[in-house]
Amino acid sequence: MISPNEVKTEALRLEEENNEFRAFLKNHPDNDKLDARFLALHKEMFADYDCCTCSNCCKKFTISLDNNELRRIAYNLGMNEYDFGMTYLTDADPFAGRPYHFKEVPCVFLDANGRCEIQDCKPDVCVGFPYTDHPERLYDMHATIERAEACPIIFEILERLKVMYEFASNKP
Repeated sequence: MISPNEVKTEALRLEEENNEFRAFLKNHPDNDKLDARFLALHKEMFADYDCCTCSNCCKKFTISLDNNELRRIAYNLGMNEYDFGMTYLTDADPFAGRPYHFKEVPCVFLDANGRCEIQDCKPDVCVGFPYTDHPERLYDMHATIERAEACPIIFEILERLKVMYEFASNKP
């Protein structure tokens, strides 16, 4: 598997090819088959991979959370919601259903060893990342390609899918 330090460079190098692959999939849609392949690869890749050896997602992406997550994290940190919000959060798009973002990127709760200090109560967007086990992958391929710049698992899944689909780039 590609190293976390090399994934961004390689994903950017393959960005055009990955977008061609996305177009290929949209022109040959079989959502159930694609979702099944994503899920199988997700399970295979995570069988022996510890995301904390990478933590690129925590270093690159802004983390959003909703009111319930705010309460849960504040409680687990022994803080009241107001103080937690004033210390760690900024307002986000209230119409997106996740009205808060952590103020900092990388995530303020990422320790020096790449471990999450709020592992037991982290936001759902963190728990679900990289979303490769979620259905409807065809409709999220653009975001998946973008996330491949941070996540070695996504990068590897895309490369294996290209082989499974016998995809050949149009590049010479």
